[in-house]
Amino acid sequence: MIIEKIVKLALEEDLGLGDITSDNIFTAQDRARAEIVAKEDLVFCGLEIARQTFWLVDEKLEFIPLKKEGEWVKKGEKVLALQGSTLSILKAERTALNFMQRMSGIATASREYADIAKPYGVMIVDTRKSQPGMRKLDKYAVRCGGARNHRMSLADSVMIKDNHIAAAGSITAAVQRIKNAIGHTPKIEVEVTNTEEINEALAAGADIIMLDNMTPAQAAEAVKHIGGRALVEISGGINKANLADYCQAKPDVISSGALTHSVPSKDLSLKIIEFIK
Repeated sequence: MIIEKIVKLALEEDLGLGDITSDNIFTAQDRARAEIVAKEDLVFCGLEIARQTFWLVDEKLEFIPLKKEGEWVKKGEKVLALQGSTLSILKAERTALNFMQRMSGIATASREYADIAKPYGVMIVDTRKSQPGMRKLDKYAVRCGGARNHRMSLADSVMIKDNHIAAAGSITAAVQRIKNAIGHTPKIEVEVTNTEEINEALAAGADIIMLDNMTPAQAAEAVKHIGGRALVEISGGINKANLADYCQAKPDVISSGALTHSVPSKDLSLKIIEFIK
């Protein structure tokens, strides 16, 4: 339901006042065939939201998938075909492409990160640094690429970060308040920046230690110091160039906001290949 709302909002933004160009060139009787082509190598993602976009404009459009979600696509390959009203194809084109291009960008980056981390046995996850209103799509694209999701929302799990600690007075106080409030079943993750904080978090009963903005060397020392007493997540400043260095520290998890907050979209293009009389 929320996906349909996102698509409707996007279509309203682009099509709410009509299409002054297409509406004055074509009629409702004009029909065409079209293809969407990858203009660069990418992991394809966004097929179903593209289908929903085209069908919300015109449920009679013939929508023909040529590639699967999560499939590696080479430059020049076709990902889907369309047939039906020329007006409908043109009116849905940009909105559908916008979704697919962003989602394919995220899926491609996620595949690249996951492939780098796989030999080290490290799990790659995203963060909540997603496009406002687009989190479900962004996180779906991460999974499509082969990485995994961290929290979907603030309600999903306990993560005690620097501002929680500052406001509570200490790591110990923040953890104790959580335990008193929610009981023993949820796991508790605590963000730390040095050995002293690691020791306090472990003593307080943290299940997961997040090493925040450490260098690869610092992270490796921290992982050794923790010694399996808690799961270890590395976060902060992770990118494709330094990912392998952080993987060598042997954490359980590495989270990267770069998968969603600044990933470049991939280039996909719709081309009308035939007008049907």
